[in-house]
Amino acid sequence: MRNIRIFKSIRNKLFISLCVIVLLIISILILLNNIVLGKFYLYNKKKSLKETYNVINNYYNSDNNEEDINAELDSISIKNDFDILIKDEYNQSIYISNKDFFSGLIQMNLMTVKSNMEKKDILEKTDKYTISEIKDETTNIKYIIFVSNLDNGYKIYIRMPMAAIEESVKISNKFLYYIAIFVILFGGIILSIVSRRFSEPIEELDDIAKKMANLDFSQKYKVSQANDEVDNLGISINKLSDKLESTIKQLKNTNLELEKDVEEKSQIDEMRKSFISDVSHELKTPIALIQGYSEGLIENVNSDDESRKYYAEVILDEATKMDKLVKQLLELMKLEYGKKSFNNSNFNIVEMEKEILRKSEVMIKKENINVEMPEENTIEVYADEFYIDQVLTNYITNAIKYCNMINDEKKIKITNEVIGKKVRVIIFNSSKGLSDEELVRIWNRFYKIDESRNRDNGGTGIGLSLVKAIMNNYGNDYGAKNVEGGIEFYFELDLKQ
Repeated sequence: MRNIRIFKSIRNKLFISLCVIVLLIISILILLNNIVLGKFYLYNKKKSLKETYNVINNYYNSDNNEEDINAELDSISIKNDFDILIKDEYNQSIYISNKDFFSGLIQMNLMTVKSNMEKKDILEKTDKYTISEIKDETTNIKYIIFVSNLDNGYKIYIRMPMAAIEESVKISNKFLYYIAIFVILFGGIILSIVSRRFSEPIEELDDIAKKMANLDFSQKYKVSQANDEVDNLGISINKLSDKLESTIKQLKNTNLELEKDVEEKSQIDEMRKSFISDVSHELKTPIALIQGYSEGLIENVNSDDESRKYYAEVILDEATKMDKLVKQLLELMKLEYGKKSFNNSNFNIVEMEKEILRKSEVMIKKENINVEMPEENTIEVYADEFYIDQVLTNYITNAIKYCNMINDEKKIKITNEVIGKKVRVIIFNSSKGLSDEELVRIWNRFYKIDESRNRDNGGTGIGLSLVKAIMNNYGNDYGAKNVEGGIEFYFELDLKQ
């Protein structure tokens, strides 16, 4: 099992893969050296023979004297390891670099050489020259021989031993063997170091991933200066670790909140009972009044017309309040449960504010309130005009109702602040403000600041709940906060589209 794990290790896999690649490259080089090097060497020597012929031909075509030409021929012969023989048109030797070459040709007879050249392997043949491979039977040495005529009619023979080519291939192969041994030994050490440098960060990432699987996010990947793909993966793992840690913390917090919700189930039941009690309380009084005054009319308690008219007005007023309460409850339910669709359009919010203030002018004068109107004349918004009218009416009515004398003045101020693509409507009224608990509870159904719930001044306690439901449907901000000298109620609307 341990051997299997070692083989599956990415470090060992990388090391073995790199060793196999190195050995494969060396094997290919040796194979190419045996197959190609000889041919490539022979190609270059043939090319060298042709170039030498052209050089010699140019010497004899020039005005150089015989001594200079012979000196150049000696240099070419020594430099290239060539045997050169030149004969004139009378078959007399003009130049010979190696007497053995000449004696060999005499022994074989020139005609015989020519015949042998045709019979042996001809490497290359044109109308101008012939390059062939010939073996000297006396010395058992193979040669490449170039035979041609110079432009002046002289016959030229250039011979090169084949042993140099074969020896070069052997030496090259031997050198490659030594290189292979050196690369395997020295390269193995380098490859071990390289594979370790590659595998260590991957192993580190593997450890981090295992800890993350066990919800341990303490270990982070240490980013190096290489800035390579492994580092980028490490950065991504770190980000994933942070996000998972944050998400799990949120889930834990949510779970704690759910546990608290479960613990507070009894409190929720109490809230339900309170809700039923509130509704019962709101309907009980008008029903009792209607019932009492109706019985009074039936039993003709007061026979005068003025008393009967008063009884009828009380019944009508209480019925109107009940109708208003029921309608508001139904509207609130539709808004809270998403059963209501809005009829949005563009309208001037400033004009609506001024119109509501105009309608409330009697109450404002009665309470002797100083009102500061918005400075703007036109701010176009996009919303349902009917529901925004309800929001504004609730805010302004509450501002009038709960406006207190502060610094010898009762004051209401309406401000419109444009924030990006929205406008924030702020209604301020002078007041002592509300407690933090009240600032939260005022948005609940049937909650009234005046605990006595005076019927003439208390309202139904649903107005701010409607505001909350309307704003939640639009996804816009709303709220209330204490400020210096009073309290501000605000809500936001989208500007004209």
